[in-house]
Amino acid sequence: MKYLDEVKTILTDVLGLDPATPLSADTPLLGSLPELDSMAVVSLIGALEDHFGIAVDDDDISASTFATLGSLAAFVEQKAA
Repeated sequence: MKYLDEVKTILTDVLGLDPATPLSADTPLLGSLPELDSMAVVSLIGALEDHFGIAVDDDDISASTFATLGSLAAFVEQKAA
């Protein structure tokens, strides 16, 4: 997955996670990481938009996008294409 490591780094920074936290493409996000609340989702989307030069519309956002780190990275890859 092309953007997995970059998305992981941004997620870690935005949520203030320990960089040594083991995160893989299969790591569940929404509902599994207590740090990922609604305000953190907004901050994360802003950070992803800034870093990758993408625009995320409200209609683009769904729970499935934030299901796992892999689904989030795939979403970013699709938006950046």
